[in-house]
Amino acid sequence: MKPQLLLVDDDEEIRSQLKWALQEDYAVLEAEDRSGALALFAEKKPMVALLDLGLPPQTGTPQEGLAALEAMLVADSMTKVIIASGQSDKANALEAVGRGAYDFLCKPVDLGELKIILRRAFHVAGLEREHHQMRRQLDVGGFEGMIGNCAQMQAVFGAIRKVATADAPVLILGESGTGKEMVAQAIHRCSGRKEGPFVAINCGAIPENLLESELFGHEKGAFTGAHAQRKGRIETASGGTLFLDEIGELPLSLQVKLLRFLQGQVIERVGGRASIEVDCRVVSATNSDLNKAMADGRFREDLYYRLAVVVVKLPALRERGEDPLLLAHSLLQRQAAASGKDRLDFSRDALNAIRGHPWPGNVREMENRIKRAVIMASGHHVTAADLELAGGRSASFKTLKEAREAIEREMVEEALRRHKGKISRAADDLGISRPTLYEMMEKLNLDRTGHEAAAPPREPGS
Repeated sequence: MKPQLLLVDDDEEIRSQLKWALQEDYAVLEAEDRSGALALFAEKKPMVALLDLGLPPQTGTPQEGLAALEAMLVADSMTKVIIASGQSDKANALEAVGRGAYDFLCKPVDLGELKIILRRAFHVAGLEREHHQMRRQLDVGGFEGMIGNCAQMQAVFGAIRKVATADAPVLILGESGTGKEMVAQAIHRCSGRKEGPFVAINCGAIPENLLESELFGHEKGAFTGAHAQRKGRIETASGGTLFLDEIGELPLSLQVKLLRFLQGQVIERVGGRASIEVDCRVVSATNSDLNKAMADGRFREDLYYRLAVVVVKLPALRERGEDPLLLAHSLLQRQAAASGKDRLDFSRDALNAIRGHPWPGNVREMENRIKRAVIMASGHHVTAADLELAGGRSASFKTLKEAREAIEREMVEEALRRHKGKISRAADDLGISRPTLYEMMEKLNLDRTGHEAAAPPREPGS
């Protein structure tokens, strides 16, 4: 669609000449007086207007034109208004510029000069609107669905604002449940790729023998069961953002292929020979210690530096001051509204329990506890018992570490029992990968049923 240009002049012949000269590049809107101009302006909202100051009923003075200018800028301060005036009105044109007009031209208008000024005006107006839209999007309450008033979270929001406008790979670090995927989505939505796809894959949740095909796709007949050609997640993310969650769980064999893609933005499907160019931004995340993984030879150093051009570190919920209370109230309002229990609030013992709980599962744990509490609550208050926090139970432990370990054991046991030993489902519920859950089961000496194991559990095939 052509950009809209509002042309305001009481001389019909001048309007016709200018429209004929400009209609190839612009959708020209015509008005002959202030009221007509403002009506069109309100309806069509053009970014640029060409305005004659001498409008009826006072064509001999600039008052009508200046009033039209003022009204347009009040309605939309980013509108670019170009003044067209005679040589004798040059002082009035300069006054209009002082009142906010973008530029002025002397009549008779030189078409070449006018076209240059119009191109510049539309370009500047477009840039300003784009910047304004982005700032408004970034500054809406909280930030992209995330809530946090503490200094650490404000720093995270600031980092997202900065990295979103670049196209560099980003590595997000943080414990399970801190909101790493939400940060990745925020980066995508605030970037120039926001109209493209956001494609996420959990590198720790897919068996190694299937992960290569999931990432890179495969050709028909590449392996048993490959009955048709299939695009991988990387190719599907072209034009948008690829989010690689639990990147620390990526097998070494696939780390080489991923590195090759990051270096050249080119992939080959499994069983294929054709090189396929893919234009996507890569955002990755992990809750594991990649420095230790590199030292142990489980993660390639060259891949790390390709992925970690920018690093965003998310704080644990226990490190966020009063944010747990703020977040709990927000989650309660959302869940209560969804359940038709709009009047729900926290009891005093629930607030004390929220303050005292170390939140080893971070935001995801809080969200799950509040969902369950809204269902279980009777009356108008959510209690500590509804949250299954037993009134600040963690106060009975001597140290924060002891409390975290006890609650970690409780959550793992509960997830294993709830899903009857199905590791994948229990891991999804806890927000961790299967290998991480196996490691936790071994550390806590638990079997698949959530009870004490006779011997540490081992992953099948190991």
